[in-house]
Amino acid sequence: MKEEELKLMKEHITAKIEELESSMTYLTGETKPIEPSISLGRLTRMEAISEKGINEYVLEQNRQTLVKLRNALERIEKGTYGVCIRCGKDIPLGRLTHVPEALICVPCAEKRR
Repeated sequence: MKEEELKLMKEHITAKIEELESSMTYLTGETKPIEPSISLGRLTRMEAISEKGINEYVLEQNRQTLVKLRNALERIEKGTYGVCIRCGKDIPLGRLTHVPEALICVPCAEKRR
């Protein structure tokens, strides 16, 4: 991978990390326990609990994605970013743009199925 492409990917990954971190602040507030004494208006308690569960799931997914994105930044620094860990070939820039944390190329990913 060219140095210019690595620089662009590093910026792209950093922007995604910042975006996820800002949404995590909101989600953390939305996953607090629901107190029984709070008036919920039209929203029933069951709906509030369901919404809290969804927010907890999204929060956990964001945490996992953050770990993967930070690992991708480390691979950029080490010079191993953009290389498939299975076959050793370069992962196309198009794939990395959509899935910057990708560790394997599309052919290797399809073989796993």
